[in-house]
Amino acid sequence: MSNELDGKIAVVTGAASGIGLASAEAMMQAGATVVLVDRDAEALAKLEEKFGGKAITQVTDLLDAESCAAMTPDILEKTGRIDILYANAGTYIGGDLVDTDAATIDRMLNLNVNAVIKNVHAVLPHMIERRSGDIVVTCSLAGRSAIKHEPVYSASKWAINCFTQTTRRQVNTHGIRVAQVSPGPVASALLADWPADRLQAAKDAGAIIEPSEVAAAVMFILGRPRNVTIHDVVVLPTNIDA
Repeated sequence: MSNELDGKIAVVTGAASGIGLASAEAMMQAGATVVLVDRDAEALAKLEEKFGGKAITQVTDLLDAESCAAMTPDILEKTGRIDILYANAGTYIGGDLVDTDAATIDRMLNLNVNAVIKNVHAVLPHMIERRSGDIVVTCSLAGRSAIKHEPVYSASKWAINCFTQTTRRQVNTHGIRVAQVSPGPVASALLADWPADRLQAAKDAGAIIEPSEVAAAVMFILGRPRNVTIHDVVVLPTNIDA
């Protein structure tokens, strides 16, 4: 892979596993130093040892208001600048709405929507001052389709789809690009909520993609010339309808 991100400082939330980790690894391979943000301190410590100086760790609980607010200032104190923010952290609820509870709904909306908005809000003044930056957000196919078996999750991703595209239109004159990547089903911890028979059937049918395939889409977004902004990349398993 070319060193297209050589010298860049990237921040990835939800970086201890799944799409976040795969994307962080791809960015490091392209020359970036990556701040790995996650609430799992033990996992981050292992990754910092694995990646050496290419990775900086930031233990943040995005569901804790004080921890979330401290994230960007803490990172800037460690790195001096942020060139890329990949707001990836999220969670999932599937199934019938009546079968969930209010606390679970609050947790998912706070992580999938509120934390993303707050992270972007926090980094924008820094990027506007520097007149440069890339912001990428993990959305979902569910942000484009009203999926029957995930009403709460779909609602959160519809919100993020709107937020990403409206924010892009506000800040593009400041040299800041805002994009999203919208995967279909991905082999990650988010699918732990799927019924076991449905998950196995999807795997058997080749209807699930790997985190590395989403990471490749993120790298495509970041690798475009500065005069090009990718609004969204929808990444689907070929056999999603199987």
